[in-house]
Amino acid sequence: QVQVVESGGGLVQPGGSLRLSCATSGSAFRDNDMVWYRQAPGKGRERVARITSDGKIDYADSVKGRFTISRDNAKSTMSLQMNSLEPEDTAVYYCTEYTGTYYYWGQGTQVTVSS
Repeated sequence: QVQVVESGGGLVQPGGSLRLSCATSGSAFRDNDMVWYRQAPGKGRERVARITSDGKIDYADSVKGRFTISRDNAKSTMSLQMNSLEPEDTAVYYCTEYTGTYYYWGQGTQVTVSS
């Protein structure tokens, strides 16, 4: 059974940094794409960043230059380093593992950017 667990959310002031982590188990992690999504209150879900099984990376325009996604296949983990955070980054952040046919979702971690 595949499990996906996020951690690292919290409250941070504008301009601050946070690092989100995602740990998975029960899957062929190195063969799957890993994606961060977020959903702000009253808004739809937004894809934030993706790292494919072969290491290709793409970001939403709203986070380019501020966020960095990475993965460690040996540990079956993924991270999202978030710098220069803005109030607009406030959302629940979700880690997903995409097998090519199915998305496995974590429970989400809250990120709040506020002074």
